Amino acid sequence: MSVSQAQPVVTAMPPHKVLTQSRERRREARFGLGMIALSVILVAVFTAGPILASFVLSFFSWDVISSPKFVGINNYKRVVSDSSVLHSLAVTLGLGIAIVVLQIVFGLILAVLVNQRRGNTSRVFFRTAFYLPLLASSAAVSIFMGYLFDAKFGVINYYLGLIGISNVPWLTTPIGAMVTVVLVAVWQQTGFTFVLFVAALMSVPTDVLEAAQIDGAGPFRTLLRIKIPLISPTILFAAVVAMINSMQLFDQPYIMTAGGPGNATTTMPIVMYRAGFQNLQFGFGSAIAILLLAVILAITGLQFLAARKLVFYQ
Repeated sequence: MSVSQAQPVVTAMPPHKVLTQSRERRREARFGLGMIALSVILVAVFTAGPILASFVLSFFSWDVISSPKFVGINNYKRVVSDSSVLHSLAVTLGLGIAIVVLQIVFGLILAVLVNQRRGNTSRVFFRTAFYLPLLASSAAVSIFMGYLFDAKFGVINYYLGLIGISNVPWLTTPIGAMVTVVLVAVWQQTGFTFVLFVAALMSVPTDVLEAAQIDGAGPFRTLLRIKIPLISPTILFAAVVAMINSMQLFDQPYIMTAGGPGNATTTMPIVMYRAGFQNLQFGFGSAIAILLLAVILAITGLQFLAARKLVFYQ
């Protein structure tokens, strides 16, 4: 005797519901394509377009007044043979590396200290306080810091004098100017890495930390062996963004020291600005910009190559 199995009953969806769902899917698809198109247009107009225009202009000699004159790769030959450009490249790399290292170190230390606090209110307060300098204009911050670090009338030297320390030449010596520019840039940009690291540390699995505590790992060892490897992708992202920003450093050295004393703090963006907007050599300035772009891409590529062995992905 065979037992027949019950067949599932398939009910057809009413035609009007099928039509409604189809319309909703098309509406969502159009909305998504519209948002993507908006992003593509913004990137094309404000990023890809200017880069392409600079690349084309780098093959011309143009002073705005007369018509552009095609000069081929002469601007690039001039860039690689100009001692001021090569010096500015060395200054930019030196300042950039110092800023990135200090920004990552201070951001991580502050994030670890804030993450140890139990109250959510205090965490919100410190996140807001450390992030606020990033919202301020770099030009305004540079003007303000220029007064603070003034050798004769600055507030910092005034208080140093109260404890018996003579005036420090913050902005009038090459080393002092470079240190001051780095400190100001790090102070303003550390809030970005700090917020990233706080969020990353909060996402570290608690069971892993509890297991490490049971095994007898102290706070310092837990930080080095567990927390830092687990948040290494965030550290890589912060380092890449910080390096890109520091290689484009302009406001702080230009406003605080005008690239001096001498050319101690003259970065590539300053040389590019002087060539294009002060000397009206827009082709030469564009060639400097393309060289800077190539250097940034090369450094970013090296960072990602190093990340293959240093970054741990869960």
